[in-house]
Amino acid sequence: MWRWGRWFLLAFLTVRLWFWVGAFPNPDEAYYWLWGQHPSFSYYDHPPFHAWVQGLFSTLLGRSTWVLRLSNLVSNGILAVTLYRVGRYLYGEDGEDRLWLMILLLVASPLFFLFLAMAWHDHWLVTLAVLSSFDFVRFVDGYQADGHGKSRPLYRSALFLGLAGLSKYNAVFVGLGFLVTLLTQRSLRRLFLDFRLYLALGITILTLSPILIWNWQQGFASFQFYGERTSDNGLTLNVLQPLVFLLLCALILGPIHSWGLWRIGRRWRRVNQTFVRPSLYPVVAGWIFALSTGTFVALSLVSVALYYWNILAYPLLFPLLADRFYRPSRLPDSDQADTSYGEIPPSQPRQLQDQPDRDGLLPLRYPRQMIAAQGLGLFTVVVLTIHYTIIPITALFGPADHDSAALFGWDAIAAAVTAQAEPLDNPLLLTTDYRSAGALAYQLDNPNVLAISGRIDQTDFWYDIEALDGRDAVLLGEDWHPICPAHLAMFERTGSSQTLTIRRFGRPIQTYHLVTGYGLRAKDIGSPLDPAYPLAFTTDGERCQPDAP
Repeated sequence: MWRWGRWFLLAFLTVRLWFWVGAFPNPDEAYYWLWGQHPSFSYYDHPPFHAWVQGLFSTLLGRSTWVLRLSNLVSNGILAVTLYRVGRYLYGEDGEDRLWLMILLLVASPLFFLFLAMAWHDHWLVTLAVLSSFDFVRFVDGYQADGHGKSRPLYRSALFLGLAGLSKYNAVFVGLGFLVTLLTQRSLRRLFLDFRLYLALGITILTLSPILIWNWQQGFASFQFYGERTSDNGLTLNVLQPLVFLLLCALILGPIHSWGLWRIGRRWRRVNQTFVRPSLYPVVAGWIFALSTGTFVALSLVSVALYYWNILAYPLLFPLLADRFYRPSRLPDSDQADTSYGEIPPSQPRQLQDQPDRDGLLPLRYPRQMIAAQGLGLFTVVVLTIHYTIIPITALFGPADHDSAALFGWDAIAAAVTAQAEPLDNPLLLTTDYRSAGALAYQLDNPNVLAISGRIDQTDFWYDIEALDGRDAVLLGEDWHPICPAHLAMFERTGSSQTLTIRRFGRPIQTYHLVTGYGLRAKDIGSPLDPAYPLAFTTDGERCQPDAP
């Protein structure tokens, strides 16, 4: 395996470094960086942990794309070490060999390559969820073995679960997986009478307290946001949408990965036969997968469910998936032995023989499928990285998609905004969407950029009416979120518009518009959180009313 696997790992590492250094921050990456410049208990769209880390790193090391994604390097390293520990815990000395398979499978999955590379909340979510789950497994395994178990793994699990919840709200599926494991395993039900379980619950709640405090202060705004997001398109029954959701999840995770998980699922009761000790690891992993996937499949019946919301369904399955491809160093001396999980059928003689390959290394089970997974994954991530760093792939076939177009041209945009703002006295820098606000703020290293739009975002919670009233501003809009008459009516008067078209290799990517506004009527208009706010006619800035309100 290492004969060819090392070259794939080197290729994936090269692409990852190319992405980390060469890609301008995705609009959401820049938006979360902006949060880090405004420390708070929590934030409207997501919990605060990622923003806290961004704020700390930028304070200590300055602003650069490398610093922006340095936290990914840290979390990825912690995840790799944790997977190594999981492998050794489940498989003993063979765990190290399985680690390389886990890493190869992880980087070859487009879902995990992207979401562990982007400076979003997900890379911390995945790492902390795996840490919490591993400690929980160690505790319940110990409890089953001696009727007590060690307390420290339980308390660490509770802390890591709280930190996962501080990273993203769908960490709730990890906690639910733990709860259902306790309920369904008869030998664990006595834990509900154990004070340590409630002390651990208290640790998790205390860790999550910044979210609870912020939402209490803001009228539980985060929970309203997620409730409205799932009902934006109305609750309409669509029996085909769950199939579309599952198919998309399978493709983004990786076709070979999904095939492997399907094969594991068919023999789920035998999945632990290569473990070196009895363990509830498959039970915990299975419940987290089932609860997360089942919830979003059900949601997709009546509303929107995005494939990446289900990201926590898979991380704990990678050690089991690696075992699917791992060929043990000592195999039954029979061509007829069923070695799907390395077990020795009772009908087979228990004489073992070493099976080295030509290099003295162990061959894989299903090597063609494994190589196919690496090839498909590498091709996909190279295309994605070109898409993010050189030119949007969609621009080669027509208009670039708006999200990808927002990655390019910010040096020119920032220069145009700076030039237009220069004659103004203490000007405001405003945009028509949170994405462009984050990108402009990052490019200028200016945390005071605000978005004024119909869609509520975190910048609306920084909107200080007294400080903004009467000030002149440069307003930036683009084709996706245009400057509307309602925007212009927010000023006493406006100047002429400037247009800037961003091109890549001669192809137009995005057109931006800049307008100077004089005298923002902040007191007359009121708070953007008010239902009567002039831009509240839409939840996003993708259309304009014909006339100003």
